[in-house]
Amino acid sequence: MLSGIRLTISGIRGLILALLAASLLAACGTSTPVKRPTARAILYEPQPVSEKGNEIALYAMGMIDTGYQFGGKNPEAGLDCSGMVSYIYREALGMKVTGSAADIARRGKEIDPRTLRPGDLVFFNTLNRPFSHVGVYIGDGRFIHAPSSRGKVRIERMDNVYFAPRFEMARTYFD
Repeated sequence: MLSGIRLTISGIRGLILALLAASLLAACGTSTPVKRPTARAILYEPQPVSEKGNEIALYAMGMIDTGYQFGGKNPEAGLDCSGMVSYIYREALGMKVTGSAADIARRGKEIDPRTLRPGDLVFFNTLNRPFSHVGVYIGDGRFIHAPSSRGKVRIERMDNVYFAPRFEMARTYFD
């Protein structure tokens, strides 16, 4: 009799574990699908070259691998996105482009993203608030920015699965 009880308790434990595993698997299979952002394609139209824009793009490329620092305004201490833009525009052209990414987005001339040229600025909503991130467009659907993730200035594609759905606006500071 005692061994029959052990089998029954053992059987109940097995049944409980099997039901628990089945309910967990069923929950995973019937959950609401996670809504992932999708990349938006931008069809770029060839634009006349801007000498100032090319200077900005070349200077920006020289900043690749510079360390990230929140609020950073120079490469020695590290740069954040708006600090990088301010530094590049000041050093490459002597232009004063200052403030947060949102401040910078309020100035300059809004342009159609299809007409982006090297040196133009691209803005993204990365912190659930408008114009929370800025980068320098360098051509061929790519931009340079100072992200906090992985902590170094780097190049990204505009059609990147993370950045494409967060793209908000393009601005130029050139004629």
